[in-house]
Amino acid sequence: MKIDNLVGSVGGLPSGEARQRPGKSAPSATAAAGEKVELSSLAGRMQEIEAALANVPVADADRVAEIKQAMAEGRFKVDASKVADGLIESVRQMIASQARRA
Repeated sequence: MKIDNLVGSVGGLPSGEARQRPGKSAPSATAAAGEKVELSSLAGRMQEIEAALANVPVADADRVAEIKQAMAEGRFKVDASKVADGLIESVRQMIASQARRA
């Protein structure tokens, strides 16, 4: 099987077109004079919220430490019915979201 001539056309580029090396950036086009970009107040607010959320811990460290301590001391009890109810509810939500997409 001969594949010599196929190498130049792999990836959707015509064989004569040069490919860019990874890590190298393409030359940037200069903006025309007078062009500007304006963001809505909503976009600005979203940036503020994103910055605020970046500082919020994912988990309550004190609560995690409390649960770890209870587990180490044998005081942590799992309520199987609560776990089962939570699993059933999450499956219901998943099925409902898939039904809305279809």
